[in-house]
Amino acid sequence: MNRPASRRRTAPLAAALAAVLLLAAGCGDRPTTHHKPGTGHEQGTGSSGTLLAARDDSGHRLRDLPAADAPTVRAEARPDTEGGWNVHLTVERFRFTPESTGGGALAGRGHARLLVDGRETARAYGPWFHVPPGARTLTVRLYADDHTAWSVAGAPVQTTVPLASASASASASASASASGSTAPSTSPSAPARTPDPTPTGRTLDIRVTGSTVTPAPARVELKKGERITLRVTSDRPDTVHVHGYDREAALTPGTPAALTLTADRTGLFEVETHESGLVLTQLVVR
Repeated sequence: MNRPASRRRTAPLAAALAAVLLLAAGCGDRPTTHHKPGTGHEQGTGSSGTLLAARDDSGHRLRDLPAADAPTVRAEARPDTEGGWNVHLTVERFRFTPESTGGGALAGRGHARLLVDGRETARAYGPWFHVPPGARTLTVRLYADDHTAWSVAGAPVQTTVPLASASASASASASASASGSTAPSTSPSAPARTPDPTPTGRTLDIRVTGSTVTPAPARVELKKGERITLRVTSDRPDTVHVHGYDREAALTPGTPAALTLTADRTGLFEVETHESGLVLTQLVVR
């Protein structure tokens, strides 16, 4: 029996539609976790930012975001007892997503790549990692899940840490401790235990109890050249660090530690604890 022409035309269309629906059901609700057929890592799905033709020095294409939406990264390196460095990353507007690496680019997600002395050596999927001995500089760059490099105005989002100077500073501190000297070091990066006289400066008292900072972290406005003493009391051993000035002071439970500095650099500088990772305040120098 011959079927009507309209029915013969409709049957293939219905079969094609059913196939599309089955494929969609197989993909589920998990977006951007696979590449489009025939594409590589750098063309994974995801519409975040603007995919540029430019590439970083490792050959990965840049994915540009406005500065207000882009992630940021800071790195702190501490020499370990075997000659290497333990590195801690602090990121903003970003989280590490090892479970979706290789998927599409979603803003605020991805991983970091480590460039030791300018050469890519490893990836980081969390805030802590180790760099073996012999390195002199470390660059940490942020990437999206599809392996494109996050960028702002065509420049990769990254930070660079000089490891050799960190090692020298730690060695000098260890030598002073071994000699039993209690005199404060003259090195600008050494911890300051007692405040310098500050007749025209000001003092900010901060108390850390568990994960609570009192007073609540806020911005402190300073004029360039003004002196300030940060007097911090903690209920646990820790270290307070002023970013940008590379000044530190060790915290002994229950004993106030004072760190005095002259605000001779303009900008925004965070003050935080190393072990607990708490932001204590922000210094705004104008």
